[in-house]
Amino acid sequence: MAYSPQYRTFTGATRAAETAAVLDAGLRAYMLRVYNWMASGLVLTGLVAYAISSTGLLDAFYPQVMTQRGLMRVPGALAWISMFAPLAFVLVLQFGVNKLSTTAVQGLYWAFCVAMGASLTSIFLTYTHESVARVFFITAATFGATSLYGYTTRSDLTKMGSFLMMGLFGIIIASLVNIFVQSSALQFGISILGVLIFVGLTAYDTQRIKSDFATFAYAEGTDVAAKRSVYDSLQLLLNFINLFMFLLQLMGNRSNNN
Repeated sequence: MAYSPQYRTFTGATRAAETAAVLDAGLRAYMLRVYNWMASGLVLTGLVAYAISSTGLLDAFYPQVMTQRGLMRVPGALAWISMFAPLAFVLVLQFGVNKLSTTAVQGLYWAFCVAMGASLTSIFLTYTHESVARVFFITAATFGATSLYGYTTRSDLTKMGSFLMMGLFGIIIASLVNIFVQSSALQFGISILGVLIFVGLTAYDTQRIKSDFATFAYAEGTDVAAKRSVYDSLQLLLNFINLFMFLLQLMGNRSNNN
């Protein structure tokens, strides 16, 4: 009997350790699923953008029009639709992820990637293919390092999230203003702030995803985990694409063929 308290303590500690190990294994599996969804979506987005820019579909999205500067490609109706379509898919997923079926959520995710790819077609007209590829790999390295930091850091990034969201709204407003102002200095500042904000959001969202899993302990194979993994991958994919676009504005070499 003298050893009973120690035995109970040992058993409790062992069970706690086993629970933590199971939770950690589940988290790693869940994060792997999230990154796999994100990577697959990124590949589809890139393939759609490149396919449209290098085939006859380009004329449907960006027809050639004679202007004062000569024959140029300008956005057509399909291009404008593709620019706003991704936002519609994001809103549907954001507000309906818990109500929609797993198949519907996955289908909307793929549709979003196709629409986003169509909206990114213009980068192959504006920038050289070499600079697009170079900036993509720079973005991938930056994103990977930042997401790893968000996953491993013990610092609480919760407060940073509110600050970053305010900064995001700020650059959206500034970008709308710059449509009319057409200031290269303002655009440069927006690009710098955009890079900093989406680097921060990548770390923040990675930690949030990790924290949400620990809070709700999503079981492997459940519909909730399946749908949440798609939604979480969407958040990271949006961070990657926006980070890529702002870096491309800063570091991309413009093409003379657009």
